[in-house]
Amino acid sequence: METFKLKITKKHHKHLNNPFPPTPRSLPVIEGPLSFNSETLPSHQIYSIGKDFQILWTSDNGGYLSISHQSHPTRSMWSTIPGQSFVSAALAQTQVEESRGSFLIKDRDVRLLCYHQTIEDIRVINQFDDSLYQKTDLNLKDIQFPVLLITGLILGNKLKKEKKKLQSSGIYKDIYVDTKKPCATSRYWLLFDQKTIHQIGFQLKLGQVNFEIQSRGSAKYRHLRWRRGQIRKKKLGWWCFFTRPKGFARISSSSEEEIGELNSKPTEFNRVCLTYSSERNERFYGFGEQFSHMDFKGKRVPIFVQEQGIGRGDQPITFAANLVSYRAGGDWSTTYAPSPFYMTSKMKSVYLEGYDYSVFDLTRQDRVQIQIHGNSVQGRILHGNSPSELIECLTKTIGRPPELPEWIISGAVAGMQGGTDAVRRVWDALRDYKVPVSAFWLQDWVGNRETLIGSQLWWNWEVDTIRYKGWQQLVNDLNAHHVKVMTYCNPCLAPSDEKPNKRRNLFEEAKKLDILVKDNNGDPYMVPNTAFDVGMLDLTHPDAASWFKQILQEMVEDGVKGWMADFGEGLPMDAVLYSGEDPISAHNRYPELWAQINREFVEEWKDNGAGKEREDREEGLVFFMRAGFRDSPKWGMLFWEGDQMVSWQANDGIKSAVVGLLSSGLSGYAFNHSDIGGYCAVNLPFIKYRRSEELLLRWMELSAFTTVFRTHEGNKPSCNTQFYSNHKTLSHFARFAKVYKAWKFYRLQLVKEAAQKGLPVCRHLFLHYPEDERVQSFSYQQFLVGTEILVVPALDKGKKEVKVYFPEGETSSWQHIWTGKIYTGQGFETWVEAPISYPAVFVKADSRVGETFLQNLRNLDIL
Repeated sequence: METFKLKITKKHHKHLNNPFPPTPRSLPVIEGPLSFNSETLPSHQIYSIGKDFQILWTSDNGGYLSISHQSHPTRSMWSTIPGQSFVSAALAQTQVEESRGSFLIKDRDVRLLCYHQTIEDIRVINQFDDSLYQKTDLNLKDIQFPVLLITGLILGNKLKKEKKKLQSSGIYKDIYVDTKKPCATSRYWLLFDQKTIHQIGFQLKLGQVNFEIQSRGSAKYRHLRWRRGQIRKKKLGWWCFFTRPKGFARISSSSEEEIGELNSKPTEFNRVCLTYSSERNERFYGFGEQFSHMDFKGKRVPIFVQEQGIGRGDQPITFAANLVSYRAGGDWSTTYAPSPFYMTSKMKSVYLEGYDYSVFDLTRQDRVQIQIHGNSVQGRILHGNSPSELIECLTKTIGRPPELPEWIISGAVAGMQGGTDAVRRVWDALRDYKVPVSAFWLQDWVGNRETLIGSQLWWNWEVDTIRYKGWQQLVNDLNAHHVKVMTYCNPCLAPSDEKPNKRRNLFEEAKKLDILVKDNNGDPYMVPNTAFDVGMLDLTHPDAASWFKQILQEMVEDGVKGWMADFGEGLPMDAVLYSGEDPISAHNRYPELWAQINREFVEEWKDNGAGKEREDREEGLVFFMRAGFRDSPKWGMLFWEGDQMVSWQANDGIKSAVVGLLSSGLSGYAFNHSDIGGYCAVNLPFIKYRRSEELLLRWMELSAFTTVFRTHEGNKPSCNTQFYSNHKTLSHFARFAKVYKAWKFYRLQLVKEAAQKGLPVCRHLFLHYPEDERVQSFSYQQFLVGTEILVVPALDKGKKEVKVYFPEGETSSWQHIWTGKIYTGQGFETWVEAPISYPAVFVKADSRVGETFLQNLRNLDIL
């Protein structure tokens, strides 16, 4: 028997690349007919699933299923498409192209499609049955009876390759065409069970591929074909004589691929698809932290952790990034923290469990098709009457963050580099301008080295005593003024033989302990990263966590109270792990493991204190990270959005920072923020992206209304305007650090609410005004802080007024914080002046929160 092996192409060191890389080849939406045995299945039946859910089966219109909650029996939470298969499968080769944290997954050499589905039985199972497990191989751990089990077959046809002339270009292209010759069947088991009062679980498992069908004349297939024809005739009547047969499928391919005759036959499918209905005007939100879109209807959304890219479609930077490094520009779908979860404007919501690569295909108006790399899928369908209920329902299962330590949300976090003298000089300036400062975040505490692309950090996690001479005194002096010190680390280690003042060589230590990810030869896997290669900690190794926690312990013993836990998205697809697990699935799980190590250390450090030390520890440690997956809200304390461009652009500039903030909030990431001013600057001869003063000032205004107010010098500090550059930037920084401080009382409430319910601090208006269709179309235009503050940021160069929309469904009026003007009415737009220093911000006119916020602004001499 043959199994399709993963094909990986490494393109780390390719120097000249296609600046406009093509869209990867992938499976289309797989469609097929549904058959059932009318003699054994009732024409109409309602089955109970646990105590709170029911599923309707009806043979009308070719047969379909519909799930509802007992509290709303007529409102469907999930339903199949009448007369069409909801289980299908394929056999294809997986090809991965990999380059420095960017990954492209392709479907190649599609050998078999199974899209014709039969239903043989639908039955309720009231108690555990050993034969159920033996026959189905379903995961029956934590199953709550009664459950509903649907069984049947999927059937597949051979494909053949043909040439097709493309009308637009006249070029011939190879396509794979369904021959209508049956060649395989597979049994499936689809199980539904109640998980909670608001969640129903589902499992779909495919059996082994059976290639025993030899011809259309076989008795078994004749019966299935006859049933299919009878159902089709009954459904279409005389019109069936004028329609094309269903089940026609075409698969795009390159000329070098051959379909063959399936002489070597695999034992199981490696693609499983679940298809169900969607409404034409239904909007889809979520999918983790997404930067380009809020609504994904009409798109094909891959769920895979990776670098977000440089530009992500914004030009000309994406062109340049792709040219010099393979697919380094990314695209609208590339993200550090995706999640296989969505909610819709129709209050429908689904998420997948597990870590397999998946694609949510929303390109058809009437359906959703989830394509999973594997032969099984497990997930949950959520019930809720509002977006906030759905978020609470989701996070109750995947987990919620802890309350943040008060110090991190009390004032500005000043991101600095340059060494002890530079920090003290800027600290003096901040005190002169009376800036409320919580912490200094010193990314370069480990020291810098010069590489081919400029100055970079030594990835050896200990303080560099040359760059930061008198480190302990600096930490103590800052702590004495209630200013914390934060640092930087990640799960990778660079060889440090050439570092002149190292005390430890952490790479060599980890190598000796055998806790690094390995390559196929059993050696440490050296992963290319910009100008140097690094080893990655094997977080599946039982000794890796305790070893790295000791590094964190030494850092904290020096007085450090927080750190950036960077990276986590780059596990190679051909890595060999201690656990032996599939590296594609492990890739999506890796950032959760990385967060878990950091979080466990924070909790252990807090629990191990006593006396005065215990009181100090109550202030709490905090870490923030960018990479994540579905369950990251459980393990991560705080997130940031990674490396936006220092630009005004939509896909990877200041606008994308707002979209990432709001999309992640709808996916359970309650605490998120961005680098003030963005991170990625470019200073090439013909392509320049430098942080302008205006961009920095507007980003300060935006960030003053997020969970954390933190600056970053960027990858090229000398090219960027900094908060300490001149009197204007320092004055503006002081002003909006005070604005941030003025709503601290409300921020504390929202942080507590997030820990209890999973609701984000910064919220898309859809969360509270889901019936307002105008609100449903918003992306970065405006957002809420909790329920009481409305922010409409100025996100375009030179813009001095913004269009504000006051949503329908709000009974309170809105008060402009700078002028005091009251805006009454609902569902209308108006232009509002928003010069620099006076962004368009509103509070509810009758709100205690609004009144307190305004009074605090007066007390701080802002109003």
